[in-house]
Amino acid sequence: MSAVLLVAPIGPLRTNVVLVADPVRREAIAIDPAIPSLSTIVAAAAEAHWRIVLALVTHGHWDHMGELAALEAHVEREEGRRLPIGVHPRDRDRLTRPQPIAAPFPIPPVVPTRDLEEGDFVEAGSVSLRVMHTPGHTEGSISLHDRSAGILCSGDTLFRGAWGRTDLPGGDADAMLESLVRLAALDPATRVIPGHGAETTIGAESAWIQRAKQRGTLSEGRP
Repeated sequence: MSAVLLVAPIGPLRTNVVLVADPVRREAIAIDPAIPSLSTIVAAAAEAHWRIVLALVTHGHWDHMGELAALEAHVEREEGRRLPIGVHPRDRDRLTRPQPIAAPFPIPPVVPTRDLEEGDFVEAGSVSLRVMHTPGHTEGSISLHDRSAGILCSGDTLFRGAWGRTDLPGGDADAMLESLVRLAALDPATRVIPGHGAETTIGAESAWIQRAKQRGTLSEGRP
Protein backbone atom coordinates (compact mmCIF):
# COMPACT_ATOMS: atom_id res chain seq x y z
CA MET A 1 0.00 0.00 0.00
CA SER A 2 1.21 3.49 -0.79
CA ALA A 3 1.89 6.23 1.71
CA VAL A 4 1.61 9.97 1.24
CA LEU A 5 4.97 11.43 2.19
CA LEU A 6 4.32 15.05 1.36
CA VAL A 7 1.52 17.48 0.60
CA ALA A 8 3.01 20.95 0.41
CA PRO A 9 1.40 24.15 -0.93
CA ILE A 10 4.05 25.66 -3.20
CA GLY A 11 4.41 28.78 -5.34
CA PRO A 12 2.31 31.90 -5.90
CA LEU A 13 -0.89 29.90 -6.41
CA ARG A 14 -0.13 27.52 -3.52
CA THR A 15 -0.27 24.39 -5.62
CA ASN A 16 -0.40 21.19 -3.59
CA VAL A 17 2.74 19.27 -4.50
CA VAL A 18 2.34 15.62 -3.56
CA LEU A 19 4.72 12.71 -3.03
CA VAL A 20 3.30 9.21 -2.79
CA ALA A 21 5.54 6.23 -2.24
CA ASP A 22 5.99 2.58 -1.47
CA PRO A 23 7.50 2.65 2.05
CA VAL A 24 9.06 -0.79 1.59
CA ARG A 25 10.81 -0.36 -1.75
CA ARG A 26 11.19 3.37 -1.07
CA GLU A 27 10.11 4.46 -4.54
CA ALA A 28 8.21 7.72 -4.78
CA ILE A 29 6.08 9.49 -7.39
CA ALA A 30 6.00 13.29 -7.53
CA ILE A 31 2.66 14.79 -8.55
CA ASP A 32 2.22 18.38 -9.78
CA PRO A 33 5.72 19.76 -9.04
CA ALA A 34 5.14 23.51 -8.94
CA ILE A 35 7.88 26.14 -8.91
CA PRO A 36 9.77 26.35 -6.52
CA SER A 37 9.28 22.84 -5.13
CA LEU A 38 12.57 21.17 -6.07
CA SER A 39 14.26 21.69 -2.71
CA THR A 40 11.14 20.60 -0.83
CA ILE A 41 10.76 17.42 -2.89
CA VAL A 42 14.43 16.53 -2.70
CA ALA A 43 14.63 17.15 1.05
CA ALA A 44 11.50 15.13 1.81
CA ALA A 45 12.66 12.21 -0.31
CA ALA A 46 16.17 12.28 1.16
CA GLU A 47 14.88 12.35 4.74
CA ALA A 48 12.75 9.27 4.08
CA HIS A 49 15.46 7.61 1.96
CA TRP A 50 13.09 7.42 -1.02
CA ARG A 51 13.95 7.70 -4.72
CA ILE A 52 11.82 9.78 -7.09
CA VAL A 53 11.11 7.34 -9.90
CA LEU A 54 8.34 9.18 -11.77
CA ALA A 55 6.78 12.65 -12.09
CA LEU A 56 3.14 13.15 -13.06
CA VAL A 57 0.97 16.18 -13.69
CA THR A 58 -2.79 16.29 -13.32
CA HIS A 59 -2.92 18.90 -16.10
CA GLY A 60 -0.58 21.15 -18.01
CA HIS A 61 -1.07 24.57 -16.42
CA TRP A 62 2.18 26.26 -15.42
CA ASP A 63 1.44 26.17 -11.70
CA HIS A 64 1.34 22.35 -11.81
CA MET A 65 4.31 21.58 -14.07
CA GLY A 66 6.79 24.45 -13.70
CA GLU A 67 9.40 22.50 -11.73
CA LEU A 68 9.45 19.45 -13.98
CA ALA A 69 12.56 20.57 -15.88
CA ALA A 70 14.48 21.26 -12.67
CA LEU A 71 13.43 17.93 -11.15
CA GLU A 72 14.36 16.09 -14.34
CA ALA A 73 17.78 17.80 -14.38
CA HIS A 74 18.36 16.99 -10.70
CA VAL A 75 17.70 13.28 -11.19
CA GLU A 76 19.94 13.21 -14.27
CA ARG A 77 22.74 14.99 -12.43
CA GLU A 78 22.55 13.03 -9.18
CA GLU A 79 21.60 9.56 -10.44
CA GLY A 80 22.55 9.53 -14.11
CA ARG A 81 19.10 8.55 -15.31
CA ARG A 82 16.20 10.22 -17.04
CA LEU A 83 13.13 10.86 -14.93
CA PRO A 84 9.97 9.59 -16.64
CA ILE A 85 7.30 12.31 -16.93
CA GLY A 86 3.62 11.54 -17.47
CA VAL A 87 0.70 13.66 -18.68
CA HIS A 88 -2.53 13.06 -20.56
CA PRO A 89 -1.86 13.35 -24.30
CA ARG A 90 -4.41 16.16 -24.69
CA ASP A 91 -2.32 18.32 -22.34
CA ARG A 92 1.04 17.25 -23.73
CA ASP A 93 1.53 20.49 -25.69
CA ARG A 94 1.19 22.49 -22.48
CA LEU A 95 4.40 20.83 -21.28
CA THR A 96 6.37 21.00 -24.52
CA ARG A 97 5.13 24.55 -25.24
CA PRO A 98 4.13 26.08 -21.89
CA GLN A 99 1.41 28.72 -21.83
CA PRO A 100 2.39 30.71 -18.73
CA ILE A 101 -0.68 32.93 -18.46
CA ALA A 102 0.05 35.40 -15.64
CA ALA A 103 3.07 33.38 -14.48
CA PRO A 104 5.51 35.60 -12.52
CA PHE A 105 8.54 33.73 -13.86
CA PRO A 106 9.61 31.77 -16.98
CA ILE A 107 8.25 28.24 -17.31
CA PRO A 108 10.75 25.88 -18.96
CA PRO A 109 9.41 23.25 -21.38
CA VAL A 110 9.83 19.51 -20.88
CA VAL A 111 9.20 16.50 -23.10
CA PRO A 112 6.85 13.95 -21.50
CA THR A 113 7.82 10.31 -21.85
CA ARG A 114 4.53 8.68 -20.88
CA ASP A 115 0.94 9.25 -21.96
CA LEU A 116 -1.55 8.89 -19.11
CA GLU A 117 -4.72 7.55 -20.68
CA GLU A 118 -8.06 6.73 -19.07
CA GLY A 119 -7.84 3.44 -17.23
CA ASP A 120 -4.05 3.25 -17.15
CA PHE A 121 -2.32 2.22 -13.94
CA VAL A 122 0.84 4.04 -12.87
CA GLU A 123 2.92 1.85 -10.59
CA ALA A 124 5.98 2.29 -8.40
CA GLY A 125 6.59 -0.62 -6.08
CA SER A 126 3.27 -1.28 -4.37
CA VAL A 127 1.86 2.11 -5.40
CA SER A 128 -0.84 1.75 -8.03
CA LEU A 129 -2.53 4.92 -9.27
CA ARG A 130 -5.45 4.56 -11.67
CA VAL A 131 -5.71 7.32 -14.24
CA MET A 132 -9.18 8.86 -14.48
CA HIS A 133 -9.63 11.28 -17.38
CA THR A 134 -11.58 14.13 -15.77
CA PRO A 135 -11.72 16.98 -18.31
CA GLY A 136 -13.39 20.31 -17.66
CA HIS A 137 -10.53 22.46 -16.36
CA THR A 138 -8.43 21.47 -19.37
CA GLU A 139 -9.02 18.92 -22.10
CA GLY A 140 -6.43 16.58 -20.61
CA SER A 141 -7.10 16.97 -16.91
CA ILE A 142 -6.79 13.74 -14.95
CA SER A 143 -7.35 12.52 -11.42
CA LEU A 144 -5.16 9.83 -9.87
CA HIS A 145 -6.93 7.25 -7.70
CA ASP A 146 -5.24 4.83 -5.32
CA ARG A 147 -8.17 2.62 -4.39
CA SER A 148 -6.31 0.44 -1.90
CA ALA A 149 -5.05 3.46 0.05
CA GLY A 150 -8.30 5.39 -0.34
CA ILE A 151 -6.62 8.44 -1.88
CA LEU A 152 -7.58 10.63 -4.84
CA CYS A 153 -5.35 13.38 -6.25
CA SER A 154 -8.01 15.43 -8.02
CA GLY A 155 -5.91 18.19 -9.54
CA ASP A 156 -8.04 21.20 -10.43
CA THR A 157 -11.20 19.19 -10.96
CA LEU A 158 -12.57 18.79 -7.44
CA PHE A 159 -11.81 21.16 -4.57
CA ARG A 160 -13.24 21.38 -1.09
CA GLY A 161 -16.72 22.78 -1.78
CA ALA A 162 -15.85 23.86 -5.30
CA TRP A 163 -14.54 22.89 -8.72
CA GLY A 164 -11.85 24.10 -11.07
CA ARG A 165 -12.27 27.06 -13.37
CA THR A 166 -13.84 26.35 -16.75
CA ASP A 167 -13.34 29.81 -18.27
CA LEU A 168 -9.68 29.32 -19.21
CA PRO A 169 -8.48 27.88 -22.55
CA GLY A 170 -9.52 24.24 -22.73
CA GLY A 171 -12.21 24.64 -20.08
CA ASP A 172 -15.65 23.08 -20.51
CA ALA A 173 -18.39 23.40 -17.88
CA ASP A 174 -20.40 20.44 -19.19
CA ALA A 175 -17.34 18.20 -19.17
CA MET A 176 -16.51 19.42 -15.66
CA LEU A 177 -19.94 18.42 -14.38
CA GLU A 178 -19.58 14.95 -15.90
CA SER A 179 -16.17 14.58 -14.30
CA LEU A 180 -17.44 15.66 -10.89
CA VAL A 181 -20.37 13.24 -11.05
CA ARG A 182 -17.95 10.47 -11.88
CA LEU A 183 -15.68 11.30 -8.93
CA ALA A 184 -18.69 11.47 -6.61
CA ALA A 185 -19.33 7.78 -7.32
CA LEU A 186 -16.08 6.78 -5.59
CA ASP A 187 -16.05 5.44 -2.04
CA PRO A 188 -17.32 8.25 0.24
CA ALA A 189 -14.37 7.70 2.58
CA THR A 190 -11.86 8.48 -0.17
CA ARG A 191 -9.38 11.14 0.92
CA VAL A 192 -9.26 13.89 -1.70
CA ILE A 193 -6.03 15.84 -2.17
CA PRO A 194 -6.93 18.70 -4.52
CA GLY A 195 -4.60 20.80 -6.63
CA HIS A 196 -5.11 23.76 -4.30
CA GLY A 197 -6.54 24.28 -0.86
CA ALA A 198 -7.59 22.01 1.96
CA GLU A 199 -8.15 18.27 1.73
CA THR A 200 -11.62 16.80 1.81
CA THR A 201 -13.41 13.50 1.21
CA ILE A 202 -15.71 12.29 -1.53
CA GLY A 203 -18.49 11.92 1.04
CA ALA A 204 -18.17 15.55 2.10
CA GLU A 205 -18.56 16.76 -1.50
CA SER A 206 -21.12 14.36 -2.94
CA ALA A 207 -24.27 16.27 -1.89
CA TRP A 208 -23.56 19.45 -3.81
CA ILE A 209 -22.33 17.45 -6.79
CA GLN A 210 -25.62 15.56 -6.86
CA ARG A 211 -27.53 18.86 -6.70
CA ALA A 212 -25.53 20.14 -9.67
CA LYS A 213 -26.26 16.90 -11.52
CA GLN A 214 -29.98 17.34 -10.91
CA ARG A 215 -29.81 20.93 -12.19
CA GLY A 216 -27.76 19.78 -15.12
CA THR A 217 -25.39 22.69 -14.81
CA LEU A 218 -22.60 24.26 -12.79
CA SER A 219 -23.54 27.74 -13.96
CA GLU A 220 -25.95 28.63 -11.16
CA GLY A 221 -23.30 29.62 -8.67
CA ARG A 222 -21.07 27.77 -6.29
CA PRO A 223 -22.47 24.89 -4.19
